[in-house]
Amino acid sequence: MQEYEGKKMISHPREKVSCLQACHAGDAPSRLSAPAPSGKGPENLKLPSQRRKTSSGGFTGPQSILNSSAPLSEGGGPRSGRGSVGGRNNHVNRLHSAKAEQGTIFDVRRFSTHDGAGIRTTVFFKGCPLQCKWCHNPEGIAAARRPLFFEKRCIGCQLCETAARAAGELVGAERRSEGDVLVRSIPYRAGDAENTTLWERIIETCPSGALAWDSRTVTSAALADELLRDLPFFRHGGGVTLSGGEPLLQPAFAADVLARAQAAGVHTAIETALAVPEANLRIVLPHLDHVFADCKIFDRTAHIAATGVPNDIILANLRMLLRGARTADFPTVTIRTPLIPQFTATDGNIAAIARFLASENPAIHYELLNYNPLAAAKYHLVGRAYCFDENPQKYTKEEMHHFVAIAQNAGLSNVTVDE
Repeated sequence: MQEYEGKKMISHPREKVSCLQACHAGDAPSRLSAPAPSGKGPENLKLPSQRRKTSSGGFTGPQSILNSSAPLSEGGGPRSGRGSVGGRNNHVNRLHSAKAEQGTIFDVRRFSTHDGAGIRTTVFFKGCPLQCKWCHNPEGIAAARRPLFFEKRCIGCQLCETAARAAGELVGAERRSEGDVLVRSIPYRAGDAENTTLWERIIETCPSGALAWDSRTVTSAALADELLRDLPFFRHGGGVTLSGGEPLLQPAFAADVLARAQAAGVHTAIETALAVPEANLRIVLPHLDHVFADCKIFDRTAHIAATGVPNDIILANLRMLLRGARTADFPTVTIRTPLIPQFTATDGNIAAIARFLASENPAIHYELLNYNPLAAAKYHLVGRAYCFDENPQKYTKEEMHHFVAIAQNAGLSNVTVDE
């Protein structure tokens, strides 16, 4: 995770998992309800701003920064590349003059090889409507910014407590009002402007970097500039991936970041759980080359028990993607299921998901993700209980291929594993 040292960003690779000292289940957004059926078939899934392929391989469509006769570079995706990956052009200059959106992110991770093709730079968006018991990034669930405490960096100077007492706060055992979250020994109250201002001073005062915010607010223009510093690494098939959290909770911000990346010829991708209104998805789709969408649990009751929300809206969005993926001018779509023991990794669940996918698009790419036991290390740092008392091991190659066979027998022809 990245932190602030004054106004300069510093990176601590060994502590990317560090996160909130306390995170409440009550931070979850209200449960979502499914949208009304649109009645739209695959032939009606064209997006208003989407381009159409021509016989020559180019695109036609509404005038926008995404339309250009410039040739694609080898590093860009089929829907990106308004010029070469190696340099910026007039489209990028026009983007710089456009109004930027603002959003909240909690990490930018470079040199990723698991978030799409090639070498990726992945941006992690703050906030998620799901409360998955096994979440790999629990620090990204709460939408609000909060302070962090890195205990191993604390030098015991107590400057933070001095600053808090000077502002009239009682610290540590002196007081803990119901509803207060103690970060180190100092109360943090979300939504309290005076308390937030105090924490700004405390974090600036901390000499060792033991106290920091868990995320940062940034404009789409500034974030795009940061991402485009990695252009040389995208030359041979890499690109930018938006992850989270849930990036589709900030659709305008996400779309503008993606548009700026595409204008520079960069391949774009998103990782989403799809628990958002369809309108959010449609805002972002025209700026994507690849969509990685989760389908975790098919049974509605089991989905609520494991994630805190029903899956009606998720399945509706999946249908839209599965039907759209059958058309030529749609982003590439991959559906993923993370294999979590006792939750998602059951024969019945994989079979039900595969039958659902095959009923809409039997050729869709379906990827099974092996369980990652490293997520357990984050939970004591966020004040949350992990879903397993004893952390399970990753599935063996034989076990992974057992699940592949189940999906294939249910009617899918393109099933792969990420071990």
